[in-house]
Amino acid sequence: MTMADDKMAGDKNVARAAKMETATISDALDRLGIAGQCYQIKGRDPGFRLAGRAFTIRCGPNSTPPGTVGDYIDDVPDGSVIVIDNGGRTDATIWGDILTEIAHRRKLAGTVIDGISRDVHLCRSLGYPVFAKDHWMRTGKDRVQVEEIGGVVNIGGARVAPGDILVGDPDGVLVIPREHEDAVLASAEQIHTAEEHIRSAVRGGMRLDEARQQHNYHQLQTREK
Repeated sequence: MTMADDKMAGDKNVARAAKMETATISDALDRLGIAGQCYQIKGRDPGFRLAGRAFTIRCGPNSTPPGTVGDYIDDVPDGSVIVIDNGGRTDATIWGDILTEIAHRRKLAGTVIDGISRDVHLCRSLGYPVFAKDHWMRTGKDRVQVEEIGGVVNIGGARVAPGDILVGDPDGVLVIPREHEDAVLASAEQIHTAEEHIRSAVRGGMRLDEARQQHNYHQLQTREK
């Protein structure tokens, strides 16, 4: 497969992931025994949604003199999700209005933070999706700095590597590891189709247990061996 073919396949899989709810993808991850749900990471607006590939950043406490927190922003590839591991820190932010404005202008897919953000009024007014543990006004300046770009990070207990697919919606955010994305998406699509058939059946008067049995729903909810 050429690099161009790989890019086309990747874009196709992001589009596939964007069509599904995180709850459905979460069930597919569980079915395949993959831990990809990012615990306690939520949209700063309940309507935020995102889907894209991870551009990873790991942060840590500042050095002396202190390092920077946002100078990477103009180097992020188009359509990426910026994924920031700030160690779950909630006493100082790692994302604010300037980064939101630039990311929105550059049409990035969104930002996911194991930590907190601030200036939520702007991401909400622009419709730029930010997912984080919380938001608070205290600056990270002279408290936090970027330690590594392009490495493996931890977001809400889930491992995120560069190029993994991130999907977020009102239920939260999760990661689909690149090496498993075809299997996860195929399983999620199978679950989605079964659930649509079940909904249609019960609307037509069928008992729920009968509809689930007819469409092998319990098997789809069981971890594969």
